[in-house]
Amino acid sequence: MTMNVLLTGGAGYIGSHTAIELLDMGHSVVIVDNFSNSKPEALNRIREITGKNFKFFEADVCDSAAMDKLFSENEIECVIHFAGLKAVGESCAIPVKYYRNNIDSTLTLLETMKKHGVNNFVFSSSATVYGDSDKMPLTEDMPTLTSGSPYGRTKLMIEQILTDACSADPELSVVLLRYFNPIGAHKSGRIGEDPSGIPNNLMPYISQVAVGKLPKLGIFGNDYPTPDGTCVRDYIHVVDLAKGHAKAIDYAASHKGAEAFNLGTGVGYSVLDIVNSFIKVNGIDLKYEFQPRRAGDIPECYSDPSKAERELGWKAERTIEDMCRDSWNWQKNNPNGLN
Repeated sequence: MTMNVLLTGGAGYIGSHTAIELLDMGHSVVIVDNFSNSKPEALNRIREITGKNFKFFEADVCDSAAMDKLFSENEIECVIHFAGLKAVGESCAIPVKYYRNNIDSTLTLLETMKKHGVNNFVFSSSATVYGDSDKMPLTEDMPTLTSGSPYGRTKLMIEQILTDACSADPELSVVLLRYFNPIGAHKSGRIGEDPSGIPNNLMPYISQVAVGKLPKLGIFGNDYPTPDGTCVRDYIHVVDLAKGHAKAIDYAASHKGAEAFNLGTGVGYSVLDIVNSFIKVNGIDLKYEFQPRRAGDIPECYSDPSKAERELGWKAERTIEDMCRDSWNWQKNNPNGLN
């Protein structure tokens, strides 16, 4: 079943890859973005890759009047909510901005959806909702815990808001997608992660060192209780993640209530695993140095994604080598990002 899907924050890293997958599958797409952490060029690249067009609105999702106009002019059938501020460190420095933006945008969407009779909602959540759990792998029935950052706490609060909204409205269907660590890029090399300033995440940092924009990679901590002393994470290719959203909108259309799913590979890779794989796959020398641990980092975090395979019919297919190869293919062809 094809649908008309609204992607909030659809010009961003995960949103743009999801737009490509949905358009390729025959869905109609409407994107709303205010370019606070994305660039207009992403929209051109989506059209170039897919050969298809879509509607775009430049607006802030917190703006009720703008959202009401958007829903009035388009027969939206499902919302995928990517829009939100997402830097853990920045959220500690400006928490009020994160709470205002991330929670307000969700409330505005829910109110506007209710007004226009739209009942399908897919939320871009995060593995941070599990907090500093000492049990691995993480499963959806484990308790959600207080996260170490205002960013993580907004994800937890929004999950609760959406769950409460479903309890009060039997027509509402919400899918909570708990991402692990998205990396990689579209195989075309035309679209990928394009952070502003110095990257917060590992792979874009590695890529920018490889392309010569940064002198060397800093690895935070080499004394964790892991096989090689560096942090272990569940890295997932962004295209696999995007395909998970396509499965989620089908699920939302045929179920009611709120349901959470982990989107990960179920395999933990250390920081050094990623670095060494990048060097090997791409034949590139990479300078790195160990630095003190970073506040808030936990030793290991990886998923049990079996529920998504069982109920969504989704499974990550791309390897760590694919992730490293596609990341470098994007970066070397776009050394300055989407400019």
